[in-house]
Amino acid sequence: MNMLKTTFLMALLTVLLVTLGGMLGGKGGMMMAFIMAAGMNFFSYWFSDKMVLSMYGAKEITEAEDPRFYGLVRRLSQRANLPMPKVYVIDSDTPNAFATGRNPEHAAVAATRGILRVLTEDELAGVMAHELAHVKNRDILISTIAATFAGAITYMAHMAQWAAIFGGRSDDDEGGGFLSSILMAILAPIAAMLVQMAISRSREYVADAGGASICGNPLNLADALQKLEMANNQIPMQATPATAHMFIVNPLTSGRLASLFSTHPPMPERIARLQEMSRTHNF
Repeated sequence: MNMLKTTFLMALLTVLLVTLGGMLGGKGGMMMAFIMAAGMNFFSYWFSDKMVLSMYGAKEITEAEDPRFYGLVRRLSQRANLPMPKVYVIDSDTPNAFATGRNPEHAAVAATRGILRVLTEDELAGVMAHELAHVKNRDILISTIAATFAGAITYMAHMAQWAAIFGGRSDDDEGGGFLSSILMAILAPIAAMLVQMAISRSREYVADAGGASICGNPLNLADALQKLEMANNQIPMQATPATAHMFIVNPLTSGRLASLFSTHPPMPERIARLQEMSRTHNF
């Protein structure tokens, strides 16, 4: 069901992009939209992992440097039947973690020094299992493509606005085409952002369930999420909105953001689902 939902939402993003392209320049506009999206997707596919690791100053570690953390990731990777990812540590007191990489063979997991310090072994296992579930499900690639399409739609919308304002109108145009173009150019980026957020929230639920299965106990992750939410509110992390969806806990969490515009599901709902899994599933 979650894969069907993701497929539908991705198709909706494509429709928005093509519609804007058509409004801007007919078949030529649609072709331009596709080329733009393909170019950005190609760049994101190959380089987004290196960019985000560099952005947060992540340092790759070996087993000799941190046998506890590295060994934990290795054991969980073996349990998930995944290649061993590269392991990184971020020098930040805010407890958080993320996974990146275009596929399981080129994956990396990163954790802050804060999360390594505040979580127990079992809780850390739940968190890293969640990140490995993202790797296994190729969620990082899905999220990257969704973000790319949303960005392309926003760019096309700006172009459509300028085209509608300065492109002029024919004599038989009573204003309907002009107004509809402006309306579409305004609403399309908002719709694209909402769809992108919905995709991100959907994949977080899947990763929670997958992580619970990998680590063997849903309560490990549930307990970790409770700690992480409290700690992130106390020690906010300096993160960019473009990468917020990658973290296990939204680093931009605040009362100013409505849940509809959040990259993460409500924390009480995530915890409740994990607690229900512990009651109804045998691990």
